[in-house]
Amino acid sequence: LKREAANAALGAAGEKFVIDYERARLKHEGRDNLATSIEHASQTQGDGAGFDILSFDENGKETLIEVKTTRYGAQTPFYVTRNELRVSEREAERYHLYRVFTFRKDPKLFLVPGSFSEKFDLDPTQYVARIA
Repeated sequence: LKREAANAALGAAGEKFVIDYERARLKHEGRDNLATSIEHASQTQGDGAGFDILSFDENGKETLIEVKTTRYGAQTPFYVTRNELRVSEREAERYHLYRVFTFRKDPKLFLVPGSFSEKFDLDPTQYVARIA
């Protein structure tokens, strides 16, 4: 339970970091109106949305952002849910992964646009088991 709580806290902190980044980016581009319209979708819509943040590009087009945060380096593997995978494939044109790394020491991020299945090697690691 402690590990799960720590992971949830790290994830929430990473999402806040990206929201702050997105607001600053849009304000820098002169899009203050869009900066105030960013939605923390994982909070308002829940985990079922398949992404964490609804933001905008410089032209006002919606972008769907999934945030994956780690205390470790940029190449650290991360988990993707089936729903995140489906949404990334269905919404590939506007879907972005924001990878936040070295979060506790010196937070940095990079982004990868498009679907997880096209941009990453995916390795299934879990199955749901039900009594037959």
